[in-house]
Amino acid sequence: MFFAFAASLKTDKVTDLSYGLTFIAAAVWLWLTHGDGAAPGLVLTAMVVLWGVRLSAYLFRRILHMQRDARFDGVREHFWRFAKFWFFQGLAVWLILLPVTLWFETPLATWSPSTWIGALIWAAGLLIEAVADQQKFAHRRTAGARWTDIGLWKYSRHPNYFGELLCWWGVFVFTAADLAGMNAWLAAIGPLSITGVLLCLTGIPPLEESADRKWGKDPAYQAYKRRTNLLVLGPRRA
Repeated sequence: MFFAFAASLKTDKVTDLSYGLTFIAAAVWLWLTHGDGAAPGLVLTAMVVLWGVRLSAYLFRRILHMQRDARFDGVREHFWRFAKFWFFQGLAVWLILLPVTLWFETPLATWSPSTWIGALIWAAGLLIEAVADQQKFAHRRTAGARWTDIGLWKYSRHPNYFGELLCWWGVFVFTAADLAGMNAWLAAIGPLSITGVLLCLTGIPPLEESADRKWGKDPAYQAYKRRTNLLVLGPRRA
C-alpha cells in the first residue's frame, strides 16, 4: 500500500516510514496470532515496536525537513526501478524478523539468562542509535554540510548503525535459548542479514564513498577518519 502511494506520487516521504511500520505491523500480528499472553512474548513484541516507532518517527521527521531523499534521484521516476527497491526492502524486513517469527512458532517460551542479556543488548543499542541520530540531525541543522564529529560521532563514524546492529543481535540473543536445531540456524539469518546490509551494501559503503567525495581532500576530515573507528564505539586513536 505504501509503495502504491509512493510510486503514484513519485515521493520519498513514506519510503523509510514504511520500513519501520512494517516491522511493527508484523510483530504485533505475530503476537496476536501466535502469542500465549506470557510476559516474554509481550516483551519481545515491545522491543520490535519501540525500535520501529523510534526509527519511523525519526526518519519521517528527517524526510519532511529534507523534502527529498537523494538516494532515489533517477529512481523514483522509473516504476520498475522503484519497485525493485521496495521489493528488496520488504525482503529485508522478512529476513531481519526471522528470529521473532521463529520464536513465536516455538511452543515453550521461558525467561533465561540469555533472554535478559538479549534485552539489555537491545536496550543499549536503541539508546545508542537514538542518541546518535538526534546528534547528527541537530548538528546538520547548525553546521550545514560538514561531517558530524560531535557526541558519539567522536568515537565512531557510524554510531547509529552500531546501535542498530546491537538492537537486532539483542533480539536474536533474546530468542536463542528457546530455539533449537534448524530454527536456531535460520534465526541467525536475521542479524546476519542486517549486518551484511549495513557493512557491505546500502549502509556504510555509500556513506563512506560520499564523504570521501565531499571532504576527502580536507586534512581535518582525514584526521577525523584516521582517528575514529568505522563502526564500533571506542577510544580515539592518536
